[in-house]
Amino acid sequence: MQVGVISDIHGNKVALDAVLSDMPPVDALVCAGDVVGYNPWHADCVAVVRNRGVPTVTGNHDRAVAGGGTFGFNSTAGAGVRHARETLTDEQIGWLDSLPDSRREFDGRLRIVHGHPDDPNRYTFPDEFAPTLLGEEDALVLGHTHVQGHEQFDDGVVLNPGSVGQPRDGDPRAAYAILDLAERTVHERRVSYDIERVKHEIESADLPERLASRLEEGQ
Repeated sequence: MQVGVISDIHGNKVALDAVLSDMPPVDALVCAGDVVGYNPWHADCVAVVRNRGVPTVTGNHDRAVAGGGTFGFNSTAGAGVRHARETLTDEQIGWLDSLPDSRREFDGRLRIVHGHPDDPNRYTFPDEFAPTLLGEEDALVLGHTHVQGHEQFDDGVVLNPGSVGQPRDGDPRAAYAILDLAERTVHERRVSYDIERVKHEIESADLPERLASRLEEGQ
C-alpha cells in the first residue's frame, strides 16, 4: 500500500499544489498536522485537506487558531495564527478544533502524531528517531520539526515527511514522502514551487517579512 505523507502545510497553497501535482499515484494520503499558520492561504489549504478527506491530526498552530490564543508563540508565528483566525470561517475553525492529537489508520498499521507519541508539542528530530517510539504500528508519522527524515527498525519505520509550506532543513523545496506500508520503506521527495509568488502574497497580507525571507533559505 502506497501512502502519500504530508505535514506542516502552514497555509502555503502554492507549495501544497506543487506537492499534490508532483506526487505519484498513491492509495491514500495522510497529514501530520499544522494545516494553517505562517503563510496566507489558510482557508484554501483547509479546504483541500477536507475535500480530499485526508486523515489529519492537530498541530500546535491548528490548536492555537481553534483555541483563540497564540500560546507563547513568537511574533512571526503569532501573526500567522491571528491572520488564520481572521480569514477562516467558523466552520473551518470548528474542523481544526475537531482534529485529534493522534490517530491510527489502516487497521492500526499506521499511527500519525504531530510532535511525539507522548506529547503533541514536543519536537522530535530525525536523530532522535528510535524503535522505542513505535508501539504496535508498522509505521509512525511525525511532523512539527519541519525537518525531513526517516529511520527503519526491525519493528517498523519512523518518518517525518518534512514541511510542505515552510521547510527548515536548508532545502527550500516543498517536502513530502511516500510510504510503502507493506514493505515499511520510505521515499523522501522534494519539489520546487513559486516562492516569489508566496513572498508577494505574504507582503500583501501584511504578514512579517521574515516569513517570506525564510522560505528562500529553507529555514
